[in-house]
Amino acid sequence: MKKLYYLLIFIPISFLSKDVFHLSPILSFIFTALAIVPLAGLMGEATEELSVYCGSRLGGFLNATFGNATELILAFFSLKAGLLEVVKSSLAGSIIGNILLVLGASMFLGGTKYKVQKFSRNSINFSLSMLTFAIIGVMIPAFFTDNISIKDANPINYESLSVMIAVIMLLIYLSSLYFSFFTHKDIFGTEHEALTGKWSMKKSIIVLVLATIFVAFESELLVSSIEPMTEQLHLSKLFVGLIILPIIGNAAEHSTAIVTALKNKMDIAVEIAIGSSLQIILFVTPVLVLLSLFFTPMSLIFNKYEMISLVLAAIIANKVAYDGESNWLEGLQLISVYVILAVACFIVG
Repeated sequence: MKKLYYLLIFIPISFLSKDVFHLSPILSFIFTALAIVPLAGLMGEATEELSVYCGSRLGGFLNATFGNATELILAFFSLKAGLLEVVKSSLAGSIIGNILLVLGASMFLGGTKYKVQKFSRNSINFSLSMLTFAIIGVMIPAFFTDNISIKDANPINYESLSVMIAVIMLLIYLSSLYFSFFTHKDIFGTEHEALTGKWSMKKSIIVLVLATIFVAFESELLVSSIEPMTEQLHLSKLFVGLIILPIIGNAAEHSTAIVTALKNKMDIAVEIAIGSSLQIILFVTPVLVLLSLFFTPMSLIFNKYEMISLVLAAIIANKVAYDGESNWLEGLQLISVYVILAVACFIVG
């Protein structure tokens, strides 16, 4: 994790790359992306330190929430710039990236150190059932409007459909929090062992706030370079949104999940990957739909590539978590599916 912080040098470089150094959009995009990675890591570490002071269950929730803050900020500025398809692709990419790449890397690297790693089936199966429900929910609009052109559809009805589904998903998300924190908290296991914080609460909050502010500035710079960068490299916006942006935004989840897996705490690693995906689809996605009403309204209609990727990710996640055990081969299989999807998006998308 600490080696990532050497990349903080790219923060001033990214600020100066366009107006002072007059670098190409490709280099500006790369430098800005490299600046966001350590900032996302700082946000993850700050929330991890905060969990020491507020308990592991609430700390895990905060970790997932602020772990997804990078994706939310990136998506917001893309939304503001009118890159609606990039936003939807990045949301789908965050979900499959967490399930296939983050979880896969955790299982693979943890499995090279431990022959078999076990995790709680009850809490994970609850999260997976919620994830499956949410994916079905976001696919319904695409099925019902499959034979209707967006231009031919009534704009008011079309917009209302997305808003209504977004509100329902938010209500389900809030209900799931009430379920897991209050009415059925016993099925999610006991608190983890007490930890000693390396940072004070004050330092954790200050680092979290400053990292979030810098991520906002860097995200605006990154989004402004997306279109010229994709034109120069002849990349599709689907590939950028589904693969590149989620990898940048998921840096915190990658490092935290892998470190916990290497410590044989696969419960936490799986919870980070699945819980983060669940929060993206049930919280971040509907929030962005509602925020889009202040700019250009964004529908919840995902394209066929994104829907296929989401369905495959849900099926594989349910299969892998079914027995409550993992090994390095299962992790390698998850990574392989992610690589296949990335290659397909790069060539076909």
